[in-house]
Amino acid sequence: MMCGVGNAFVEADNLEVLAALDAASVDLIYIDPPYNTGNDFVYADDVRGTETGIAGRHGAWVAMMRPRLAAAREVLAPSGAIFVSIDDHEVAHLRLLLDEVFGEAQFLAQVIVNLNPKGRQLGPGFATSHEYLLVYARDARSCGLEPSTTDTVDPGDFPETTPDGRRFRHLPLRNTNKKFNPRTSPTLHFAIWGSPESGDVRTHPFDGAVEVLPVFGDGAPAVWRWSRPRIEERPDDLVCRRVRGRRGDRVDVFQRDWWHAGRRKKLRTIWMAEEIGSTDTAVAELKDLIGPLFESPKPTGLIRRVLATMPDNARVLDFFAGSGTTGHAVALANAADGGTRRCLSVNSAEPTRPGSNAHEAGYATVAAITRERLAAVERRQGGELVQLAPTTAAAWLAGR
Repeated sequence: MMCGVGNAFVEADNLEVLAALDAASVDLIYIDPPYNTGNDFVYADDVRGTETGIAGRHGAWVAMMRPRLAAAREVLAPSGAIFVSIDDHEVAHLRLLLDEVFGEAQFLAQVIVNLNPKGRQLGPGFATSHEYLLVYARDARSCGLEPSTTDTVDPGDFPETTPDGRRFRHLPLRNTNKKFNPRTSPTLHFAIWGSPESGDVRTHPFDGAVEVLPVFGDGAPAVWRWSRPRIEERPDDLVCRRVRGRRGDRVDVFQRDWWHAGRRKKLRTIWMAEEIGSTDTAVAELKDLIGPLFESPKPTGLIRRVLATMPDNARVLDFFAGSGTTGHAVALANAADGGTRRCLSVNSAEPTRPGSNAHEAGYATVAAITRERLAAVERRQGGELVQLAPTTAAAWLAGR
């Protein structure tokens, strides 16, 4: 069996595949489960006893998701994380369910994802332009997720340049948040010395230096962001300057905050379409590979942002693989950064809807679309899609 990095696909019920995987064998899970818009589920679990009507639909959806999320938790490594896409129909129930299965303390974020910038114009009510992405850790204390990105770092935000061409910006060394003050952080309120002529900063007096205490703009005592030992370790990253404030001229100390290639910035909890793609761009991506076969796939940019929060050798699992976006994104990410991620995509033989583009194109099941897309992606990358049985998925994921 081929055990290289890249993509593998299993056509089977995802509960069967999850049960066959090794415990703690996955670093990252992304899923885009059914959104429960009122249609029947293809996952025909025993959900007898649920009520009919709206409450019954919610109950049936939760009953379908609970064992799958519980199994997902078991296969997730202690350093791993799970990302789940969802819309307004079930976001409240999903949040409670994830709290139940993973624990409230493992909640990391609820991200708003702007996939339809124009808003959905059909139907009554507001023009919805977003979905959600719920993020949970297996164990928040040891989670390896890094919630930052290089995509939103603009070199233009670093306007200063050294003679050797390095770019930087000045940030106040004092903490500008009034929650941090001499009462709450007493060890960070101390005097340092600086020369506005030379720019030098030290923790002790020197010729030409003046004493500088941290103060807010209104003159109230503040604290520094750096401790005394850190200032002593990095004096060349600090500069003393004369500035004009609301109370007149004063001397203050600033950090030289450097730009460098690969610098990261913390991710916000609103992801815009211009950053990660939209439903329209996702449809175009799929059309370019195998045709316009899905009405609302996810864009690869969304998944690549998710992938970038984890190491480039992550073992990735998508057990609601749909159109195959996750595997496509993994192939693109590996090609871009030389990573060795491997992705296991799982889909059941869900029938395509009669009259849909996929059905008219000869795809009897959604799994057939998943397989065809992933195979096309691998061919473009010079590889070959690995097709597995549930019993062999664990060995491939582990590289055995």
